[in-house]
Amino acid sequence: MKTALICGISGQDGAYLAKLLLEKGYRVIGTSRDAQASSFANLARLSILDSIERESMLIADFRSTLQVLKKTKPDEVYNLAGQTSVELSFRQPIEAVESISIGTLNLLESIRFLEFDTRIYNASSGECFGDIGTAAATETTPFHPRSPYAVAKAAAFWATVNYREAYGLFAASGILFNHESPLRPDRFVTKKIVNAACNIKAGRQGSLHLGNLAVQRDWGWAPDYVEAMWRMLQHSVADDFVIATGISHSLQDFVAAAFFELGLDWKDFVETDSQFFRPSEIMCSKGNADKARTDLGWQPAHTMPDVVRLMVGEEMSRSLKG
Repeated sequence: MKTALICGISGQDGAYLAKLLLEKGYRVIGTSRDAQASSFANLARLSILDSIERESMLIADFRSTLQVLKKTKPDEVYNLAGQTSVELSFRQPIEAVESISIGTLNLLESIRFLEFDTRIYNASSGECFGDIGTAAATETTPFHPRSPYAVAKAAAFWATVNYREAYGLFAASGILFNHESPLRPDRFVTKKIVNAACNIKAGRQGSLHLGNLAVQRDWGWAPDYVEAMWRMLQHSVADDFVIATGISHSLQDFVAAAFFELGLDWKDFVETDSQFFRPSEIMCSKGNADKARTDLGWQPAHTMPDVVRLMVGEEMSRSLKG
């Protein structure tokens, strides 16, 4: 039985990854800042909470990180911890850098120091590429981050490359583009849209205020993407992979699809609000996952319309139950 340590297990990706690994027969250990106080609501929602071992770990603190790795001796480490919101990173840039870049460095250095034969996955982001127009980014596209979040992710990516090349660690990064699910926190725009559409349908809300509706994103389904994470650590050689659908849609398209699922015309309810515009914005984001298809045998099973349908369906189902 392999042991997997998931840093950031309480988030969307951590929960779906934990479910996948349990199905594959892994012993799964998850970390949180305070494992005894955390609710791990997403794990409970997926009915896997009792199957997960939990450890307290401050990923930005080297001693804490080292102690947990020494205790758990994982075969695989999945680094999904740290700040996950681009919007929040503009308000909390120092926390973004510390939790993402310093946290990643602490994991890499702990594995090197302990001399463990541990494989590590680092969660990178398509945000690192910045605004490259309508072209689909590949693994060789230069980075030009346009948010504190993306700056931190870029630093973590290059730290991972450095430890792979300098010390021979099996360290891989997944450069993931936007991927959504019902487990997204409410502060994410996709969840905000779905929640608002369902509330408007039920008469609990009158309108929805959003930022720039013209921005385009490559939206995928989170459970598809955690499968790619696992495949990267089963690959014969440590490498970096773009994970994306290869299709971008505007935010307006996402909004229209969500309201259409509920028989509503989005134009009757949605207003543009300048307070939701970012200091610097990526107008179009799209990834080319050909390398993952060829080397890992991975491809997305869902695209944006599927994601919207699944999220709206889940939210309506929860509303009826509760």
